Amino acid sequence: MREYSIALIPGDGIGVDVTREGKKVLDTVCQLDGGLSLQYESFEWSCEYYARHGKMMPDNGLELLKPFDSIYLGAVGYPGVPDHVSLWGLLLPIRRGFQQYINIRPVKLLRGIQSPLAGRGREDLDFIVIRENNEGEYSSIGGRMYEGTSQDMAIQSSVFTRQGVERVLRYAFKLAQEKGRRKRLTAATKSNGINHTMPFWDEYVHKINQEFPDVQTNIVHIDALAAFFVSRPDVYDVVVASNLFGDILTDLGAAIVGGLGIAPSANINPEKNFPSMFEPVHGSAPDIAGKGIANPVAAIWCTSMMLEHLGEEQLADAVMQAVEDVLEEGVAVTPDLGGKATTVEVGDAVCRKLRERLG
Repeated sequence: MREYSIALIPGDGIGVDVTREGKKVLDTVCQLDGGLSLQYESFEWSCEYYARHGKMMPDNGLELLKPFDSIYLGAVGYPGVPDHVSLWGLLLPIRRGFQQYINIRPVKLLRGIQSPLAGRGREDLDFIVIRENNEGEYSSIGGRMYEGTSQDMAIQSSVFTRQGVERVLRYAFKLAQEKGRRKRLTAATKSNGINHTMPFWDEYVHKINQEFPDVQTNIVHIDALAAFFVSRPDVYDVVVASNLFGDILTDLGAAIVGGLGIAPSANINPEKNFPSMFEPVHGSAPDIAGKGIANPVAAIWCTSMMLEHLGEEQLADAVMQAVEDVLEEGVAVTPDLGGKATTVEVGDAVCRKLRERLG
């Protein structure tokens, strides 16, 4: 029996709705593959928890999560709790405390979805963005002075370390070499405007590239790269970016393949010294929470990425094939993709397709 433990954090808003469907898919996978067992423990850490306790998770939250094989997170954020409180109180401490320094965000046009880019099909939209996840522009170094006066000011420092930059670049280069990829790597930069951290980043792109001479490498300014995502997405294979640049680029990447409702992400500790965390890119969308119309595809795609990380590649592929079967069929499709199906109906349809494939 292959057994794995999963920490389930539904979070806020539609996070609760979509992780319920993701767990349903995982349960179906286990039913169909008698050799796989997933054991869950749910943690109700959220903005509601914050309202009761004044913190997003208990002080020993990381110790509670550490023994698990994976973490499955819905979304955090709710009106009344500032975003910097909800994110810095839960999501970012997990990413940093567990050295989840790789953020993986696929940009792929699934079967059954039409890109908003005219004339672009599945062969044009299939690349992956590797985002540095622990430092860069999201470093918590800085502060405020003279608040409430005419001299009010804020300072935020970006931190790029040799260790942090080298490890994300090396991961991206190795990924570009993997079977099925095209051995192309594009590094996002802005060294013509940010004159310390970005030249530092560029320097290490060139250094690490020497270890991977078979990988065709380009360094592209972030503003141009954003435009090229729209005008020529077919040239990209693996894109690597700093924390902020990767965050922005992948929202654009989601938009060109159907929207945030189908965009997954994985926060990876490659050494597996700590659990990795899997979460949809979208937020908690409190305006539609509980209405049954949230798209669970991103959350279900995250379960596929989780299975792959756990070494269950065939089952991971089966989940994605089932998702694409549903989308291509065009019946169980949520309103964001032009359909009328509910969140539950999409989850049920994916489970049905899984039974057809694995049953």
